[in-house]
Amino acid sequence: MSKIQRAVLSCYDKTGIVELAQVLREYDVEIISTSGTLRELQQAGIEAISVAEFTGVPEMLDGRVKSLDTKVHAGLLGIRDDKVHCEQMQAQGLQWVDMFVGNPRPVHDVIGRPGVKVDEVMAQIDIGGIAMLRSAAKNFRYVTVASNPEKYPTLIHDLRAHEGEVSFAMRYVLAQEAFASIAQYDTALAEFLASHAPEEQ
Repeated sequence: MSKIQRAVLSCYDKTGIVELAQVLREYDVEIISTSGTLRELQQAGIEAISVAEFTGVPEMLDGRVKSLDTKVHAGLLGIRDDKVHCEQMQAQGLQWVDMFVGNPRPVHDVIGRPGVKVDEVMAQIDIGGIAMLRSAAKNFRYVTVASNPEKYPTLIHDLRAHEGEVSFAMRYVLAQEAFASIAQYDTALAEFLASHAPEEQ
């Protein structure tokens, strides 16, 4: 295990995120967050910075692009005990990201609206959050990923039990849950498209 030093928080469902962030700050974790979650944390008096401040690139395209950045994904995906990875990170001035906490808007909230159009659903699809979930879950040997607010109390217990670190067993379980949530999200979208005739504008 290694101490969590940097975390990205990006949550549609903000249940319990303030409590988790408070514990992270107890262990001096640097918190990076997307706009909605950042407001929630700042209103609670929790120190955090925006993804744009971390990456040096502002949100663009009406928020469609904000976390799809090398600084975020290299930080999540790099293998900590790989000499070449470490050298490349150092050469590019990149930093490890040790935790991602996030969940997208439930896709059923969108596709369940009566008469909803395909383009309306496509406009609401989460890209950056899902990408960060996948990157963090892929690298669970080094990175903690949390996609379900119901697991935050267990995660907090694990953090406190290991003085700011997260056990391998916990990371493994959380990664499995993250991949399952991604699969459910994409399956719902695929089934929605399959049930609708193509629309041409």
